[in-house]
Amino acid sequence: MNNIAPKLSAKEYESNFAELKPALTDIAAHAEANRCLYCFDSPCMTACPTHIDISTFIKKIATGNMKGSAKTILSSNWVALTCAKACPVDVLCEGACVYNDKGEKPIQIGRLQRHVMDWYVENGMPQLFTPAPKNGMSVGVIGAGPAGLACAAELSILGFDVTIYEAHKIPGGLDTHGIAPYKMKQQDSLNEVKMIKKLGVKTKTGALIGKTISISKLEKLHDAIFIGTGLPKPTELKIPGENLAGVFNALDFVEDVTKRNWKSVKVGKRVAVIGAGNTAIDAATEARRLGAIEVYMIYRRGREQMSAYDFEYELAKSDGIKFYFHSQPKRIVGKKKVEALECLETKIVDGKLKPVPRSEFKIPVDMVIKAVGQNIDDSFLSSIPDLKIEDGMVVVDGKTYQTTNPKYFAGGDCINGGKEVVNAAYDGKRAAYGIRKWIFGE
Repeated sequence: MNNIAPKLSAKEYESNFAELKPALTDIAAHAEANRCLYCFDSPCMTACPTHIDISTFIKKIATGNMKGSAKTILSSNWVALTCAKACPVDVLCEGACVYNDKGEKPIQIGRLQRHVMDWYVENGMPQLFTPAPKNGMSVGVIGAGPAGLACAAELSILGFDVTIYEAHKIPGGLDTHGIAPYKMKQQDSLNEVKMIKKLGVKTKTGALIGKTISISKLEKLHDAIFIGTGLPKPTELKIPGENLAGVFNALDFVEDVTKRNWKSVKVGKRVAVIGAGNTAIDAATEARRLGAIEVYMIYRRGREQMSAYDFEYELAKSDGIKFYFHSQPKRIVGKKKVEALECLETKIVDGKLKPVPRSEFKIPVDMVIKAVGQNIDDSFLSSIPDLKIEDGMVVVDGKTYQTTNPKYFAGGDCINGGKEVVNAAYDGKRAAYGIRKWIFGE
């Protein structure tokens, strides 16, 4: 039996993965900017984790000062293009817009930010900031994801010599490898890496800490070290059949899709995605858009407990994804490759999730994608003296982002368990000031 999804034409693939929110024209952006009330208290700015001065950057669009607008944005957020396209703006900045209280459409802050950052990239990313004179101190940054990039950029502006160590051959972390192409292109993230390198930040890719470079050497090279490694290890299901051919991890699948070589991505005719977070939604919708005939999302709890945002859920439904709520995977069925997924029905008893006895049912599938969470990679973290890890996260001071080993600081998913890109960008920037305070007392 052929269990491979039918291949689509190049035109169909491009159509399926076209951006959900296309760029605004200059006229549309100007008109939208002039709708802004430029609120004195700017609730949108408060709702943004990086606290971009949104009213000001929008006002500068309205007056034609695009360079000034870009500077306002980047002063707060070094991965602003990624955030403009991938942030859940409807629950953050746009969700706080006062127009919502009037029953009107909120200002399209995300698309306006994207308009500015597109302009900035298209105009060669002109230098907007003058780094302080070199202060003679060096910082090593582990991980070239949003937290690491933000920390490195801010440190460079503050006069530090900065080197980023990235395990992948291509930098950018989750922004480069883990965001669905219909949200943003991989090149957007790479442009942000390029921008940060223009500040004088050095990058070393293919650098595996603890393997290609030791912790002791890293400590000798740098006066302080920032950990921004994210959550690279997928959570296992720990059920029979997990090692069958046709079982994939969600981030590996999404990473293959981001390369845009659509026909090379392995996808089954009938796909089960286990999990109900935003990454699970991405994997499910991507499988459907790659040609899968049926895609099912399997979640042991109910709709109200899904961690995915409402707009992600609606997107999945519009793509024809079928949901199995209160369904817990019991085993993956097959001899050498996936043939079905066996589940148990669940229910809530006294506030606890319980399987329903003798409620087993099978879903015929030929591919299973695991999207039940990610974990930190402690293979090298455990070798750092006095570094405290608690509940699967690196423990830091809430203000300085300093870990229990004073030479190390950390931010992003490895300290918060997996929040948004914008949260990682904020962590990285604040950690830079924590590092400066620790070294210079400022």
